Amino acid sequence: MSELSIQSASPLVSVVILARDEEFNIPDCLQSLAGLACEVFVVDSGSTDRTREIATKAGATIYEHAFENYSVQRNWAQHNLPLSTSWVLHLDADERLTPQLVQEINVVLREPDPAVHGFLLRKRTVFLGRWIKHGGHYPSYHLRLFLRDRGLCEKRLYDQHFIVQGSIRRLQHDYIDVLTSDLSTWSKRHVRWAELEAEEILGHKGTDGLVIGRPFGTDIERRRWLRNGVYLRTPMFARCFLYWFYRYFVRFGFLDGEEGLIFHFLQGLWFRLLVDAKLVELRKLRKKHLPTGPEQFPSDGHRSAETGTPFKY
Repeated sequence: MSELSIQSASPLVSVVILARDEEFNIPDCLQSLAGLACEVFVVDSGSTDRTREIATKAGATIYEHAFENYSVQRNWAQHNLPLSTSWVLHLDADERLTPQLVQEINVVLREPDPAVHGFLLRKRTVFLGRWIKHGGHYPSYHLRLFLRDRGLCEKRLYDQHFIVQGSIRRLQHDYIDVLTSDLSTWSKRHVRWAELEAEEILGHKGTDGLVIGRPFGTDIERRRWLRNGVYLRTPMFARCFLYWFYRYFVRFGFLDGEEGLIFHFLQGLWFRLLVDAKLVELRKLRKKHLPTGPEQFPSDGHRSAETGTPFKY
């Protein structure tokens, strides 16, 4: 990747990428922005590898900010970076835009519809090199591109989504989410995310600053309604088995082959079972007045919890 290959002289959108120790992922992420009329900012939170060197050589502007959680980091970036455009696109280092999506974004932002304030992007999940097409994982839409004075990241510890005040619509092409290069990293992240999800469930109070679940709302609102209104009201431990059965058999997850068997079992059953187990553990610890919380677990990098394991139907 040549220097300044990803910066545009007349940017239409500001791309914000969160990173920490992503030297193996960030080159493909940055390269996928080639051709996009954008400026690129990488918010690094203490990388000890070549992440900042690689991003700098590619032409990205690097900012350092201590990591608290994903929501705080994304909102800090949006409010404090010297963004020169009205539109912002949020990415993780292990995500890539397809060339078709790059062209589509350029087209819609050159003459934006004043009635549209944000765009849902269609995600293509790749696990152990395989595109996961079934089990409710494709198509899946996520709000990542919006007017920066109209949107922010909701205040959740896990499974965060962006909220936009105004109307949104779907784009027609994919971005790619490469979930993992190895199962050890994937599993460690999910152990931490299970703790965060359990903390979120136990500490949930009110809806201020959160996506409101609606059965007939946007893709994100429907998923949140299914999570809060259906899944969390189903008996503990039974719900993870029912969810996995639904994904793997009813939604044809078995058609995703060997990689799909691993993915749907680990992400649809093992992870959800671990969340319920963590809920039991945290309740017991709280009764004993022992310190609990995700701070017990050292961070292993800043892979977005929203893009890593969203609740899928």
